[in-house]
Amino acid sequence: MRVSEFFKLGKGQPFLDFVDVRLDTDIAVFVDPTGLKSLNSKWGQECKSMVQHYFEAVLDQIKSGNDQRAQELVSSLRERNEFHLGFSSGKSQGHGFGSKSAESVWGALSKSAAAKSGLLKDLEDTCLLIEGIGRDMVSDAVCNIIRGPLITYTQEMCRYYGIPLNPGVASGPIWDPSAQIWESAFVELPVTSYGPVILVPKIIVRHRLSYEYGEYYTHYLLPEMQSAEKAANTSLVYLLRDGRKRVTKKDLKAKYGSDKLAVIKQTLKHPHVLDEYREEKSERAPPPLDHEQLAEVAGADVPDWDGLAERLRRLPTGNQAADEYEKLIEEILSALFYPSLCNPTKQHEIHEGRKRVDITYMNEAKAGFFAWVSQHYPAAFIFVECKNYGSELGNPEIDQLGGRFSPSRGRVGILVCRSLDKPKVLDARCHDTAKDDRGFIIYLTDDDVLQLIQQAKSGVTSMDFPLLVRKFRGLLD
Repeated sequence: MRVSEFFKLGKGQPFLDFVDVRLDTDIAVFVDPTGLKSLNSKWGQECKSMVQHYFEAVLDQIKSGNDQRAQELVSSLRERNEFHLGFSSGKSQGHGFGSKSAESVWGALSKSAAAKSGLLKDLEDTCLLIEGIGRDMVSDAVCNIIRGPLITYTQEMCRYYGIPLNPGVASGPIWDPSAQIWESAFVELPVTSYGPVILVPKIIVRHRLSYEYGEYYTHYLLPEMQSAEKAANTSLVYLLRDGRKRVTKKDLKAKYGSDKLAVIKQTLKHPHVLDEYREEKSERAPPPLDHEQLAEVAGADVPDWDGLAERLRRLPTGNQAADEYEKLIEEILSALFYPSLCNPTKQHEIHEGRKRVDITYMNEAKAGFFAWVSQHYPAAFIFVECKNYGSELGNPEIDQLGGRFSPSRGRVGILVCRSLDKPKVLDARCHDTAKDDRGFIIYLTDDDVLQLIQQAKSGVTSMDFPLLVRKFRGLLD
């Protein structure tokens, strides 16, 4: 049973911001520290900072010879099962640096030349350089380190989707980066018959971690070792018929080994290789899983584009259906614009509650239209207003959305309505708003939304959204 089924949400994975995990076992996806670092949002930066500060604290204790303190920090990453991510085939077990593995993990870290020399800098480095640590352990460790922000996210999503929160639930260890200590508290969390659940945003999970020991050794470190052998003209070098020197990777592995200890020794000789690997991974962080990939790994559904289109066509206009219209538009836009836009908030209060926005999305786009917009204009958030009118939209509706804009929140919004008899009039009003430096408003009618749905249905996975590009350019003319 999934979270959506247990709490009877009436919607599946494509329309949920979090991973709709099975409660009785794990889903084989992982939180990648590299992907986490690529987030632009305040929440993402907080998570990145917490992971970095935690690992620096552990390494500082190891370098200072304070073994007991280092072991305490590591052992607080308990093996817990609230996240339901990883390799467990039966009941969720967790694979963190918990009580069973704390001694071995701490021992490997404290004795490692990589940790003492400064070669080890990031948590994901342990996948490459520390024996016994794999992607499941790193992913679970990350989840535990950012437990505090994930609990806050869980509470926000529960309020958004109508999931009941139970008070007085033990939080588990929460990392305080300022005090560099683990704390605990009683918090509000959703509780199922399988226990408490901490939700994880689907935008931060991946099939695998970006850092992979085999990839690093085979495709980055061994080529550098080949060059070094050739330059020194060692016994591993032999000449081809055309006079070129050759050193095989097989011979290098036979001479130097292929375990993580060998990788550490060779990386210490060629530290720039690890720097280049880190830089490349940073520049080419793996993208979030799309709808099809999530459906495949989690056994979930893909968006029913035909069903969404039919629901929109059949929905009547007018105030009586206004709430239903807003909910439907949120489902459609959440599915269409993922992973560019995420973490939606309904009736988001601004100006100390004096104004509300129908739907506010966090803009985490790395490519396509929304990424381009954020590079040129304030667009940390994208605001959406839904008008289930059977009449024309006028200046009050434009001013209502424009009043939500600010340099810090963003100055880009989408006004969604049913149909227009005089679209050129609304074009002119949106253009005037942009020309007067009051923000950028794109309007979408039913026909526009259906066009976006048809594009998605046809298998176009580009995040360029040519319809939005055309409408935005019209504001700049």
